[in-house]
Amino acid sequence: MKALTAFAACCTFTLISSPLLAADDDSCKTVRLGAVGWTDVVATTAVAAELLQGLGYETTQTQASQQIIFAGIQKGQVDAFLGYWKPIMDDNIKPFLDSGAVKVAEQPSLNDAVAVLAVPSYAAEQGLKTLADIPRFKNQLEGKIYGIEAGSGANTAIQKMIDQNRFGLGEFKLVESSEAGMLAAVGRAVRADKPVVFFGWKPHPMNLQMPITYLTGTEGVFGPNDGAATVSTVTSPDYAQRCPNANRLLTSLRFTSEQEAALMQPIMDRQAPEKVAREWIAANPQAVAGWLDGVTTVDGKPAAEALTATQ
Repeated sequence: MKALTAFAACCTFTLISSPLLAADDDSCKTVRLGAVGWTDVVATTAVAAELLQGLGYETTQTQASQQIIFAGIQKGQVDAFLGYWKPIMDDNIKPFLDSGAVKVAEQPSLNDAVAVLAVPSYAAEQGLKTLADIPRFKNQLEGKIYGIEAGSGANTAIQKMIDQNRFGLGEFKLVESSEAGMLAAVGRAVRADKPVVFFGWKPHPMNLQMPITYLTGTEGVFGPNDGAATVSTVTSPDYAQRCPNANRLLTSLRFTSEQEAALMQPIMDRQAPEKVAREWIAANPQAVAGWLDGVTTVDGKPAAEALTATQ
């Protein structure tokens, strides 16, 4: 864990001067993380995994749809998921929350997210600024709205609008794809200087790669405030009691959209997420110090001392 050297000294005083939690029992030594195929979730999950491994834990990752991950937590197959986008995933997580099968961390890991339909800014300049504007551009859009993976909360919201003919979208078709597939379609439209409507979100390097305008006038379809969102960690309901130390780390993670975009870009450029995470951790010791306050190694030793000793 050479990348952890840079922040170890920064963290030492904070960790030693803070009350330490009891060490987790043997059942907590492997932390099973769930992840959807969104680059921001891949990135933050990689950061969490690198820190946990530096503290002596083993980690596994299961990449699947939101519903499968929530079901995995319910069945005791997954311990934590760092990618609950609220409100876009609300419908998918609601049954699990209602039954007490999952627990959402009290504080979000990201507060300044956005998730709503978007267009390249040149399309907005042409008058495509709200959901109600979309039908006027139907021919230029070829009657398509580009979403992400099947079963996602975003696609559910888009398809519901189409089915109910909200905003006059009844004749449109939702194109379901992966994040990469959707962005490839958007890229083709941009190169041809054509309007395109797609599901956009922040944090994401797409916001750095091209001028994007997020559509307004959504009337609560993507939550209040035209797609304003938060991202939170979800765990099994008893995880904090069974594994207080690992839980403390996982629920203490805090990011800004700018930090996540910086993590995501090299991953999208095909660098290994674990390598990107290690380098980011080394470059951001102050951020990491706050996350590790009161956290120990898997066997109860101060985290910063243990991380320094592994160099």
